[in-house]
Amino acid sequence: MKVLTLVSGGMDSVTALYDAAQSHQIVGALGFDYGSKHNPRELPLGVWHANKLGIPHRTIRLPFINELFDSDLLRSGGPIPEGHYEEATMKQTVVPFRNGIMLAVAAGYAETIGAEAIVIAAHAGDHAIYPDCREGFMQAMGEAITQGTYAQLSLLRPFIAWNKARIVQRGVELKIDYARTWSCYKGGDRHCGVCGTCVERREAFQLASVKDPTDYAASPPLPLKP
Repeated sequence: MKVLTLVSGGMDSVTALYDAAQSHQIVGALGFDYGSKHNPRELPLGVWHANKLGIPHRTIRLPFINELFDSDLLRSGGPIPEGHYEEATMKQTVVPFRNGIMLAVAAGYAETIGAEAIVIAAHAGDHAIYPDCREGFMQAMGEAITQGTYAQLSLLRPFIAWNKARIVQRGVELKIDYARTWSCYKGGDRHCGVCGTCVERREAFQLASVKDPTDYAASPPLPLKP
């Protein structure tokens, strides 16, 4: 099947890219610059992996999200909270309807380049605080994309029932260089090690019993799940 894969440069989307390459013909990879604090760190890594696999990559700018939306993930928002990634405070990093907007853009682009499906790396660990990562939303959005395109595009979500540790294990099978992925929402020179996404990343490697290649500014004991 010809697919378009969404690739941010984070662990999940990079793994989805390599996973899709095993069973599909990837006709394009797509990243979005929507004004998040960590976009400058993660997007070049998505491009790097796409280039490594010989897949054409495009980055689409969505500046209105940073200008109009309220989220601490954005450069226009407040500081990134620290702690466990399922804590209520992490809702401050939710960008309203982000996946809905990106998937709508991706559907138009996918049909334009002759794809038959879109691959997104949403996974079970996202469900706690991100409503547009949950399977109910993905089913509804997938149906809308199918009904709204002449190509009747499918929305593939291979990791929707997986936790991040399982994604790491799959990445090891695919020999992915996870040192060339980015998770930290703060977007500094190094992974901070204490924000929600850094905690999730550290926990995933521990649970997967895989050596973590990430350079963290701090590695205190992981916080307990709320």
